[in-house]
Amino acid sequence: MRDLAPAPGSVPPLTGGLADSLFETAARTPTLPMLARRRGPGSPVWDEVTAVEFRDEVVDVAKGLIASGVQPGDRVAILARTRYEWTIFSHALWTVGAEVVPIYPTSSRDQVEYILRDAGCVGVVVEDEQSVMTVGSVCASLPALRHVWQLDAGALEALVARGESLPFATVDSMRRIVLPDSTAVVAYTSGTTGRAMGCALSHRGLASPCDTLIAGWGRTVAPEGEQGAVLAYLPFSHVYGLMVQSLCVRAGLLMAHEPAMTGDALAAALRSFRPTYLYAVPSVLEKIYKNFLRTAQQAGRGALFERAAGTARDFAAALERQRLGRGPGPGFDLRLQHALYERTVYRRLRGALGGRVQRATSGGSPLSRELSLFYEGIGVYVHDGYGLTETSGGLTMQPLGREKSGTVGQPLPGVEIRVADDGEILVRGPSLFQGYVGDGAATREVMRGGWLATGDLGHLDDESYLAITGRKKDIIITSGGKSVAPSALEQRLRMHPLVHQAVVVGDNRPCVGALITLDPEFLVHWRAALAVQGETAAREAREENALREEVARAVAAANSAVSRSESIRVFRVLPEPFDVANGLLTPSMKLRRDEIVRTYALEIDAMYEARSYRRPAQEPPEEPPGWEETESVFLR
Repeated sequence: MRDLAPAPGSVPPLTGGLADSLFETAARTPTLPMLARRRGPGSPVWDEVTAVEFRDEVVDVAKGLIASGVQPGDRVAILARTRYEWTIFSHALWTVGAEVVPIYPTSSRDQVEYILRDAGCVGVVVEDEQSVMTVGSVCASLPALRHVWQLDAGALEALVARGESLPFATVDSMRRIVLPDSTAVVAYTSGTTGRAMGCALSHRGLASPCDTLIAGWGRTVAPEGEQGAVLAYLPFSHVYGLMVQSLCVRAGLLMAHEPAMTGDALAAALRSFRPTYLYAVPSVLEKIYKNFLRTAQQAGRGALFERAAGTARDFAAALERQRLGRGPGPGFDLRLQHALYERTVYRRLRGALGGRVQRATSGGSPLSRELSLFYEGIGVYVHDGYGLTETSGGLTMQPLGREKSGTVGQPLPGVEIRVADDGEILVRGPSLFQGYVGDGAATREVMRGGWLATGDLGHLDDESYLAITGRKKDIIITSGGKSVAPSALEQRLRMHPLVHQAVVVGDNRPCVGALITLDPEFLVHWRAALAVQGETAAREAREENALREEVARAVAAANSAVSRSESIRVFRVLPEPFDVANGLLTPSMKLRRDEIVRTYALEIDAMYEARSYRRPAQEPPEEPPGWEETESVFLR
């Protein structure tokens, strides 16, 4: 072993279940606003729900669950988008000691059937008629399933009516016997390389990183004296989304829900709700950046935006050197330039996020250093953190006043991180899962003497900052024996506004290649800005040549960060994106690499076969002999 990061002190242990904090807040500050609901579909007006109102609604639903026969230890699935009722239902289930089984609403019929059967769910909460039909089509193979509650058909109201005669004391007595080590959630992994596995997460495990973050970083959520406000839009079906929900409830933050994951819906919700803190994943932050650029270009201010973005990154890098004791900070000229762009550009960019966001957190996958510096430079510092489903979420965070972009921060108090000799990250701490449901062999495979083998690769620097370099199973080994981690190349490719997705390939191939999809919105804008004149056929040919050259520039920019032997030498632009519907993305938006390679096997073969082959006079020994400069192949 090498690179050992010591564990700081931990927060006080949990004494009950996850629902307890809601009841405690309602008793202590009953009028504190905790949830915000839209007044109507698409309305920009949000009505606040106080702590006592939130608690009473949870209690009423819990009564209905008890009257329906739901008992402690029963598992109930929630197959719905991120919405108000998800929060009510989950806390009602935890109140009676039941276990929540989140299912992505985009899951296929087979995936829904597998999870409901594997977890042995006695009930499922669904959103609409389509989900009812999906569950109904597999009910015959689910003997344990007794209840299907449809939110859009008044499920909450029906449960409240059913439990109306039960006294509050019945619910409260059940809540009080929930133990910290009882299972709270069975969260299924994304299944990027095989079947999904159910991770049993305890109340203690889920609360631990939340309470640690609240204690150490809670003051950054809002200016002093203001209540923090968070827009929850990430799927609660993912452990990161669950963390956001628990953080808000346990910290007494005002939480609103946005179920639609479209750019327009999210933008509208940010403007109307005006959160003080933003939770995101890198793909969302990348999309916001590209939207900023596209909007600026459409207004004829593209060059201004790019200069402002460059200044933001330079300013943030200088600030970072200063806080790490490695430089004097931004010089006079840079400060002056930054102040100018603050008045003309940065303030407007923050306004698109609601105008109150000063800090954010990114998770799910590593955030590029360039993007992190950009957001810090415009006045929104993004904390890049790290965690897994098996760890109930967060393991690391950026230390306040010592933030270092390009890393995921340092271990949280109570968490220990090691890096094995082969680069694999091993972790242990209070938030580790209880095991994979019904699969002791798989649990033993990842647990090594109390340490969880994450499958992620990375390294710790001399100050215990962790940097993630990729997934162990994703490493590409070319026919020349060169090992290449694809994530950094893919990350840099996506920074180009035209590039939507990128998958680096090259196992047992003479060089590294890439499959690329284009951002449809930016492509429309790019074609309009290009404004090629002439006959249709000639115009299309010139457009395609220009597009090929632009994507080639994106590839060249990505290659600039790696050695020649690791660089992308061939690429192909695909006609359609990878998505959940075509089975090439997981519900948590992760790439199904093996499936992508299988689906595009013929195209990958053609990409390499189309490459001209010759033996140059001088070629570095690690290079595949005869491969020329990067060549592109477009699919029509």
